[in-house]
Amino acid sequence: MSVAKKEYKRVTVRSLVEMKQSGEKISMLTSYDFSMAKIVDAANVDVILVGDSASNVIAGHETTLPITLDQMIYHASSVVRAAKRALVVVDIPFGSYQGDSKEALRSAIRIMKESGAHAVKVEGGAEIQVSISRILEAGIPVMGHLGLTPQSIYKFGTYTVRAKEEEEAKKLMEDAKLLEETGCFAIVLEKIPAKLAAEVAKSVSIPIIGIGAGGGVDGQVLVVHDLLGMTHEFNPRFLRRYMNLYEDMSKAISQYVDDVKSKDFPNEEEQY
Repeated sequence: MSVAKKEYKRVTVRSLVEMKQSGEKISMLTSYDFSMAKIVDAANVDVILVGDSASNVIAGHETTLPITLDQMIYHASSVVRAAKRALVVVDIPFGSYQGDSKEALRSAIRIMKESGAHAVKVEGGAEIQVSISRILEAGIPVMGHLGLTPQSIYKFGTYTVRAKEEEEAKKLMEDAKLLEETGCFAIVLEKIPAKLAAEVAKSVSIPIIGIGAGGGVDGQVLVVHDLLGMTHEFNPRFLRRYMNLYEDMSKAISQYVDDVKSKDFPNEEEQY
């Protein structure tokens, strides 16, 4: 059964709550530059996440840990200039909020002031509650992130599914409720059992957006490079590829090289 969609000229944190209440699913994709964000925004994606996954897909690092606050602000600024409808959420990078709530506030303020973004996202639950509270007290909207938290990869040691065991599942549920009570406007759940994710979504009033968390949540997020098939070596179960740009782009670039070498490009109509 389809749900009647409300038209939003600009998606806000309040819009996402309204979507959850009406049963409309929330669409969320990453973007890291002006050109991609312009395409994503024009397609009516509800939320654009300027993810620290830029560390992987843009900079080529193995993890999200190396990307800096300055680099995140640069990417976010580029995206904000393109986004006319979508809510723009920016990851606060590793090391910029975990240990010191004052530093967390400074980081969030820099992102908001220097990029023009609409909200920030942080990974973790009870252990970062003080940092979240301080950011919220400054009037900055915060999105939470539980389950597989890539900034903690060296703690987990693997990117495997999280919260399969009862104890970890219980803590995740507690953290989700805590994030709601603290004031987060939404939570991303990454790579956890679908049944647990659905239970979390029913237990809180704020939107739950999943990645590898099944269809029982309030919305979905993917890395745009994965969705478009540009990162062809990454093949998790939760990923649906809507294009195979790696293959198409490789063919196009190879054809360009051949045309230049053979003197076919440029032809007489392609010069002045």
